Amino acid sequence: MKYINFKQGAEADELFLDECAIPDVAPHQVRIRVHAFGVNRADTLQRMGNYPPPAGESPILGLEAAGVIDEVGSSVTQWQQGERVFALVPGGGYAEHVVVNADHVMPIPHELTFTDAAGIAEVFLTAYQSLFLVGDVKEGDNILIHAGASGVGLAATQLATHFGANVAVTASAADKLALCKKMGACVQINYKEQDFVEEIKKHFSQEINFILDVVGGEYVNRNLKVLATDGVVVQLAILAGRYADKLDLGLMLKKRATLSASTLRNRSDKYKSELIATFSESCLSAFVNQKLTANIDTVYNVSEVGLAHKRLESNDTKGKLIITW
Repeated sequence: MKYINFKQGAEADELFLDECAIPDVAPHQVRIRVHAFGVNRADTLQRMGNYPPPAGESPILGLEAAGVIDEVGSSVTQWQQGERVFALVPGGGYAEHVVVNADHVMPIPHELTFTDAAGIAEVFLTAYQSLFLVGDVKEGDNILIHAGASGVGLAATQLATHFGANVAVTASAADKLALCKKMGACVQINYKEQDFVEEIKKHFSQEINFILDVVGGEYVNRNLKVLATDGVVVQLAILAGRYADKLDLGLMLKKRATLSASTLRNRSDKYKSELIATFSESCLSAFVNQKLTANIDTVYNVSEVGLAHKRLESNDTKGKLIITW
């Protein structure tokens, strides 16, 4: 089969097509003939040598894929050959075939295309676990989402709004903020031109119950300034660097704040299975009536995967970048 290969530390335009054997299917797995796959920041970090796959998993890039099941493991009863599915994978998505735990697979609703489905798993599951499993967001809560026009940001905005929360977002440009508004954000803040602390205090009479942050650095203390008592901050990434100097522990104590870090890729198979089952039951039908939607920025051919990486690294996206074979 063909797959996208790379040398560790390579630049985006050094990704290249390669060939290897089609992966075998274990009894608890299914194999998917991939039609489309999503591009995530974790892929760019892995390419640069900063985010290795979990032990024992495929070294091939890619955390999500959509396609058709072409082989079913001997102990799998819930799936059949020929079914259209999308899946969360720990690696291997940038290939013509990928094997995955059968419990990590979801059916593609008839109303969705392969490219739509390829943009759902990673961002929506990340957002869902952050909001509801880690952050315990409830109807009526005020929440703040940084990088609101990112794939996870747009998914989180939709999910939070869908379940009755009030959403503020930060983003870097008017067109990105307009998309966030369309997805349900009631407050849109241009972080290049506005101080999000001041803007939050202007627009909300109550403080923020939950913050989803991918920045870190000096944002940590600024987040605490708008956080409500017993509020939760979930850190998904550290775009401003791994250290937050002069953390105001006094303010954390005053707010009884919880600062939590969350990842998805290195969670256990059991955790992922339970997350996917819960998400599927509560959210999958909402994609049918477009109460939730896969925010696809651009669909590229596999030959343009390097361009997709470059765009993601330059923050030049509004939603997901999808690659098709």
